[in-house]
Amino acid sequence: MSRDSDHYNKGIEVLNEMVGAPGLKAIELFEKFYPDFADFLVSFGFGEIYSRETLDYKQRETITLTALISQGAFEQMGFHLNAALNVGMSPKEIVELVIHCAAYVGFPKACSAMVQVMNVFEQRGIKEI
Repeated sequence: MSRDSDHYNKGIEVLNEMVGAPGLKAIELFEKFYPDFADFLVSFGFGEIYSRETLDYKQRETITLTALISQGAFEQMGFHLNAALNVGMSPKEIVELVIHCAAYVGFPKACSAMVQVMNVFEQRGIKEI
């Protein structure tokens, strides 16, 4: 993929819309280490997948958070929790998503996910659920 491709440009647009500067900064870290990975992540992940029609960003973040919890990929949750809040998920919806996942993936993963939720809510000053 090339930084000049339509998918890359759309991916940057989607990232900026969903998470703004923190999202772009995260991509810069990958870019410095291995530019091809950053290009692929932006072009495919956001330029092709997140920008598809039918599902809105809120629905996509619900799916993404559920997948991350299911996999135990908690290191990615902060990024996507912020994106979820930015695209309209309420704090209560996020907490309920984690609770619901506990029934399917187990309490250890749900507890680890809830710690990530609590951290993001604290960083953003969210005190009421």
